[in-house]
Amino acid sequence: MVPSDPDGSLLLTSDDVGALLAAAVQHAGGTLVSWALDHVDANPAQSTTATYSALVDWPYGRREELLGVSARASGPADTDTVAEIFADGEREVAVWIYPQDPDLPGLARAAYVESMAELCNSHHIFTGEVRPEDLSLQMIGYRPRRRAVVRVSFGEPQQVVYVKVLRARLFDDVLDRHRLLLQEGLPVAPIAAVTDDHLLILRELPGEPLAKAIFDSPEPCSAEALIELLDAMPSSVARLDRRPPWSDAVGHYARMVGAALPALEPKLTRLVETISQGLAPIPPGNEATHGDFHEGQVHVSGGRVCGLLDTDTLGPGRRADDLACLIAHLSTIQRMNAAQEARVHQLIRRWVPVFDTRVDATELRLRAAAVIISLATGPFRGQEPDWERETATMIGSAEALVRQVS
Repeated sequence: MVPSDPDGSLLLTSDDVGALLAAAVQHAGGTLVSWALDHVDANPAQSTTATYSALVDWPYGRREELLGVSARASGPADTDTVAEIFADGEREVAVWIYPQDPDLPGLARAAYVESMAELCNSHHIFTGEVRPEDLSLQMIGYRPRRRAVVRVSFGEPQQVVYVKVLRARLFDDVLDRHRLLLQEGLPVAPIAAVTDDHLLILRELPGEPLAKAIFDSPEPCSAEALIELLDAMPSSVARLDRRPPWSDAVGHYARMVGAALPALEPKLTRLVETISQGLAPIPPGNEATHGDFHEGQVHVSGGRVCGLLDTDTLGPGRRADDLACLIAHLSTIQRMNAAQEARVHQLIRRWVPVFDTRVDATELRLRAAAVIISLATGPFRGQEPDWERETATMIGSAEALVRQVS
């Protein structure tokens, strides 16, 4: 008999998950007072991971907690056993309380000032002795069971490092890629420390993120400077293991969007068909590529590029992959005011014709549309208040790009 909910997506996004959360909290010695869905990562027909904001009564008092649950069509994975396994009648699921993420063993250390102060002192990360009360921790991003980034600040004048919390099986690969660019003189962050529990601690880059500078005037940097940054990557990057471009998985992401918003399925089907057919004759490419190039990955200062982040995805590919990724991200920035929206659209209109001189214009737009479809999973995953409208708007942006070349 085929389960009616093989990947657990229905269970984990319904009120029925409350019983599992209550059981997990009770097992840990507390009482669940209330909960709300916080974030969903869905892999249709395979697995679902979700987090929940919860209020819990503990023997020492009431506090807010973040609870995580993973369900898999194939049953619990090896790392699931690090969490608590509970059964709902149809399947077994893994449940944990943040920061005890089963795939991110270093998160528990990065999440508390006491353990981070000890780490900072043992690795001499900051100038001077660090006490827990001197540290400030800010979670910059957390993808359950995938990765996390914590901003750690200390002292006056403020010293800042960023802690990347990574999965064990990816850690050495990420570290090697980062060191490769450091050795070649690319403007990536200096490494402050590396730990056995898979924490990569990086110094703060100069300048400010392009994601912030795009709203400023004058222009934060030129389109040519962005191309030059990418083209400065060493040829040895092209000899690394190949990672598929976002466009290779456009069908997968379209299914994710369609599962969350079935009304978009016909439009998604047409887009996937056009994108796939248009890109099919194009070879994979052997240029050195960043793999996830967007405005959040670049730092600028005085109209120049001065930093590059997140080198985890380096490898061979096509320059159009990187430039399309940037276009897609700029085209889908959410919650801008009218002035900000006009500013970003102005940048896109100025930068894209320059990108067209470096790569094929049709390929650029088809790949950008594919990246937008992948990004359209974000509003649902993040359970944003108006996620249905935001998702539809994103798919409309992908459709507009495809119309330009079809």
